Amino acid sequence: MKHLSNFLPFLPGAALLMGCGSPSKQEAKNSQPQRPNVIYLIADDLGIGNLSCYGATKVSTPNIDRLAGQGMQFTNAYATSSTSTPSRFGLLTGMYPWRQANTGIAPGNSELIIDTARVTMADMFKSEGYATAAVGKWHLGLGPKGGTDFNHEIRPNTQDIGFDYEFIIPAAVDRVPCVFVENAHVVGLDPNDPITVDYHHKVGDWPTGLENPELVKLKPSQGHNNTIINGIPRIGWMTGGKSALWVDEDIADVITGKAKNFITAHKDEPFFLYMGTQDVHVPRAPHPRFAGKSGLDTRGDVILQLDWTVGEIMHTLDSLSIADNTIFVFCNDNGPVIDDGYQDQTRELLNGHTPMKHYRGGKYSAYEAGTRIPFIVRWPDGIKPGKQQALFSMIDVYASLAALLNYPIPAGAAPTAATS
Repeated sequence: MKHLSNFLPFLPGAALLMGCGSPSKQEAKNSQPQRPNVIYLIADDLGIGNLSCYGATKVSTPNIDRLAGQGMQFTNAYATSSTSTPSRFGLLTGMYPWRQANTGIAPGNSELIIDTARVTMADMFKSEGYATAAVGKWHLGLGPKGGTDFNHEIRPNTQDIGFDYEFIIPAAVDRVPCVFVENAHVVGLDPNDPITVDYHHKVGDWPTGLENPELVKLKPSQGHNNTIINGIPRIGWMTGGKSALWVDEDIADVITGKAKNFITAHKDEPFFLYMGTQDVHVPRAPHPRFAGKSGLDTRGDVILQLDWTVGEIMHTLDSLSIADNTIFVFCNDNGPVIDDGYQDQTRELLNGHTPMKHYRGGKYSAYEAGTRIPFIVRWPDGIKPGKQQALFSMIDVYASLAALLNYPIPAGAAPTAATS
C-alpha cells in the first residue's frame, strides 16, 4: 500500500491539482513529513451565490473568504447529486448513487444505506492510522434493515464503516427524530420515555402541524406538517424522547463544539474529521447571535452562522498550531433552495440576493444550479493558493484516494486521472 503522503497532492481530484501545488514546507525540513490532518466540512443546501468569495454582494462570509484566499478555490465544481443523501453517499463510497438501490432522500428512521463491507473514505484513513470522526448531519441511515430502533445501541452505525467517533444528526433537521446520536446511543434519552418514529402514519398523541396549526411558530408552505418539535412542524411522526430533543437554535453551537473537542483531543496525531452542518437547510432557526443580523431573511442569518462555524474550526486549528499541516476542505452537498417547505419569507426578502447566481434550477433539479457547488481546499504546507477552473466532481476525492492507496475502485465508481 502506498503511503498516504503520496495521495495528498491529489486530494481534491488528481487531475486538478497537478501543477497547482507548491513544495511542501515540511518536506524541506524532513524527508518523512508528518501526515496532514484532513477536515471535510460539508454544508447543506448552500449555493455558490451565497458566498462573497464567489461573488455574493448582499451577504458577507469573511471566514469562508479567508479560507478561499489561503487555499485553492474551485470555480467549476459539482456534487454528484442535487439532493443530500445520494450526494453524501457518493462522496463517502465513491459509488455513483443513481446506480445503487436505496439512495434517495432517506427518512429519519432509515437503515444504514452504506454496506458495511464497502470500503469508505473513513476506512481508508483509519487503515493509515488516522483517528476518524463523523460530526453533525449524517442522513445516510442507521441501524439494520427494517428501520432504526433509537432506544438501544444502534448498530450498524458510522463506527461500522470507518469512523472511530460519531456525534450525528440522524437525518436532516426537518425530519424526526429530533435528537443527537453519539457512539450508537441517543444523547440524553430517558429509558422510561422511549422514542417511536414512523413515516407512514401518526404515532402517539403529540400535536402536529396539520391538526394544531395554532401551536407552530414556523408555518409550513408545503409538506412539513407532521409532529411539532420546538414549535416547528416536521416531516414524519415522533413520540417519546422528550429529554433528548434538540433545541434548533443551539444545533450549530453543539456540533461545532463537538468538532472542536475532537480536533483538540487528536492534535498530536493525524485525524480525519467529516463534519456536516445543518446550515443552511430548513427549518432555518439561527441562534439569537445571528437572528436578524444579515439584513436579509433567516436564510441570510444562517449563512452568517455557517460562516461562524467555519471560523471556529479555523481558530481552533490556529490556536493548536496545526493549521499549516491540515487539509481543510469546504464544500456543499447540492445546490441551493429558496422555499423548501416553510413560510420563512425567504423569497420575499431576497432583496436582490441570488443564491443560484445566474444558473438555472437549484436543489432537486437536473439544471446547472442543482449540482454546482462551492469547493475550497486549504493546505498551507502543500497547496499554493489560487483559483482552479477545471471541471471537478467531489466524487473524485474518493477515487483518487482509493487509487493512490491501492484500494480497488468499486464497480460504478467514477474514474479519474489517478485511475487512468
